[in-house]
Amino acid sequence: MDYLASIFVLAITTALINNMVLHYFVGICPFIGVSRKVDMAFGMGCAVIFVTTVAATLSWTMTYFILAPGAPLSTWVWHLVQPNSTAVVDLSILNYIVYIFVIAAAVQLVEMYVRKFFPALYKAFGVFLPLITTNCLILFVCLEIMKHVSGAQGPDFWGLDKAIIYAVFAGVGFTLAIVIMAGIREELDHCDVPKALEGPGITLLIAGILALAFMGFTGMDNNLLKLMKHEKIEAGEAAAPPAVEIVHHEPAQP
Repeated sequence: MDYLASIFVLAITTALINNMVLHYFVGICPFIGVSRKVDMAFGMGCAVIFVTTVAATLSWTMTYFILAPGAPLSTWVWHLVQPNSTAVVDLSILNYIVYIFVIAAAVQLVEMYVRKFFPALYKAFGVFLPLITTNCLILFVCLEIMKHVSGAQGPDFWGLDKAIIYAVFAGVGFTLAIVIMAGIREELDHCDVPKALEGPGITLLIAGILALAFMGFTGMDNNLLKLMKHEKIEAGEAAAPPAVEIVHHEPAQP
C-alpha cells in the first residue's frame, strides 16, 4: 500500500504540481512553436512522452551500472585492469555527454517512425521534431533521475520503476499543458488580439496565467498522503479482531 501510494503521489506531483512547462519552465520552445493546433500539440506530446520514457530508461540503466560512483560494471572493468586497486570508479563527469547521445538516438527512432507511418504529421511538425533532441525538458528529466540514483541512499534513491513513472508523467504533464495552450490559441484566432501581443506575446501571457492556475494544485500531494494514511489506519482498525472481555467469577461462600 505504501509503495502504491508513493508511486501515485509521484505521478500526480510530476504531472500537475511540478509541471515541467508551467513550474520549471523547460520545454518552452515546442510549447510555443507547436501549440497552434490541438492535433499537432497532442502528437508532439505523445512524441515527447515516448522519447522521455526511452531516454530516462536508458539513462537510469547507464547511470546505475556505469556512471555512478562505485557502479558495478565500471568497477568490474577497473578491477580487471587494476586488480589491487581500492579506488572508487566515478564516471559521473560523463553524464551530460551520455544523456545527450541517448536523447538523440531516441529522437531519431521517433522521427523514423513518424515519417514512415504518419507522413502528414511529420510534415506538420517540420523542424520541431528534430528539435526534440535539444528539448531541455528531456535532459532535465534525465538529470533529475541522475540526482536520485548517483550517490542517493534510502528513500531518496529511485529504482527503475520510479524513474519510468517520473519520465512518463513528465511527458503527460507536458502534453496536458501544450494541448490546453493549443485549445486556447485556436480560440484566439477568432478574437481581436492587440497587434503588439500577436504571436508569442499573447502566448507567453497565457502561459503565465496557466502557471498561476496550476499553482492551485500545490499541497495536493501532502493531502493525498494524509488521506491514504488515514484510510490505512481505519482499514487496520476494521480488520483487527474485537477485544474479548474476560470476566472473573468469585467462588460462592459456603
